[in-house]
Amino acid sequence: MRFLLPLLFATLLLAGCATTPTATPVAAPATNKFDLPATDDGLPGAGPVRRYEWFKKLWRERRTTWAGRVAQDQQAIVFLGDSITQGWHDDFDGLFPELKTANRGISGDTTRGVLFRLKEDVLVLNPRAVVLLIGTNDLEEKAQPWTIASNLRLILDELKKHNPAMPVIVCEVFPSSDAKKRPAYLIRRTNQLIHEATADQPQVTVIETWKLFAGPTNDAKPEEFPDLLHPGNAAYAKWAGALRPVLATLGFLDTERDEFTMENDFVSLFNGRDLTGWGYHPTTPAEIESAKRWQSSSPDAAGWPIVKSAASFAGLTASPDGRFVAKNGRLIVTTPTEGRRVQQLWTTQEFPKNFVLRLQFRATPNTDSGIYVRGPQLQCRDYLLAGPYTKLQNYRAGNWNDMEITVRDNVARATCNGEVLEEAMKLPATGPIGLEGDKGQMEYRRLRLMELP
Repeated sequence: MRFLLPLLFATLLLAGCATTPTATPVAAPATNKFDLPATDDGLPGAGPVRRYEWFKKLWRERRTTWAGRVAQDQQAIVFLGDSITQGWHDDFDGLFPELKTANRGISGDTTRGVLFRLKEDVLVLNPRAVVLLIGTNDLEEKAQPWTIASNLRLILDELKKHNPAMPVIVCEVFPSSDAKKRPAYLIRRTNQLIHEATADQPQVTVIETWKLFAGPTNDAKPEEFPDLLHPGNAAYAKWAGALRPVLATLGFLDTERDEFTMENDFVSLFNGRDLTGWGYHPTTPAEIESAKRWQSSSPDAAGWPIVKSAASFAGLTASPDGRFVAKNGRLIVTTPTEGRRVQQLWTTQEFPKNFVLRLQFRATPNTDSGIYVRGPQLQCRDYLLAGPYTKLQNYRAGNWNDMEITVRDNVARATCNGEVLEEAMKLPATGPIGLEGDKGQMEYRRLRLMELP
């Protein structure tokens, strides 16, 4: 009997197994090619990658949509970043009608996220140029500024590896607020490191967009950033205004020659085609000494190349160092790769008589430049940000401004759009006209002069 019970139990167990339906294998859910990786393992770079449910959904949706537009968006100028870029919409609110553009911004993205998706979202398009703004979300996720700058450098390295000649415009991280976990001191430190990370990259132009938007307390201004993080329409228009001069220098905008008819009795100082009539003068001992004092006392001091002998640039479309460029009627003082560099271009002719000098200039944000009148310098800058004439009412930021300098009896009177800059600037008896570059990009056009009795 004791053997029958185990036997009966075994029989019932086998019978039960035999009557249980065979389980149908359940396939694992398909992984979308554009899903956000579940962990950081193997991801390039360092620092945070967001994984909120809303972000994962948005990441997948936008990247899947872009995959269907690869052929359509070939050779576009790609704007790359986070919600600030995404919020500019696919048409960039009509602010770049002449350009073929592609918006590759994902709300909430970080520098590490951009680095991971760079190949499939950007490089596959073989872009003509890239406009990059990224880093503010890293700060909210408590990434250190050096992590942001390090990831940015990796992004730039990948872009350069893909196409060494492709220009990249890097925008400084915009101001925000401590209330948004983005304090001004961390944003400023991040932007300082961004400049350092790009200093040896000749294909990169950095635009000082932080100062363009920063308010009196160094935070975002509510009238431009309603939630202290995302730009409103007016701020987007200012951003476009800051980008347009650089896009023009790169050859994407203002591609037609500036046509201008001079007033009677004026003669042109710049033919619009090349640098004929302009060149470098030897650096004076006083300038060399001044540069040494400045560089030894200030961490923000500019480089100051020493010119040992005079050079004429007749027939050249650019100075040999690329600092001054003639393009489509504009004489451009290009953005120095290292951030700041004092360089001076002079007319080969001197002007001992009384005269009126007229020209137009256009500056990128916080640009520092100058016009030399027989030697002394008149500051010519992005005045409202860089000074010294910060109270001007008629200055047109990001647009062309009219400068007029009248010299009588060795005294100059200078105006910008009709407002007086200098009423009585003392000058020597003779000397050339000069243009200086320090930081940022400055453009001049329509330079002409009329001698007075």
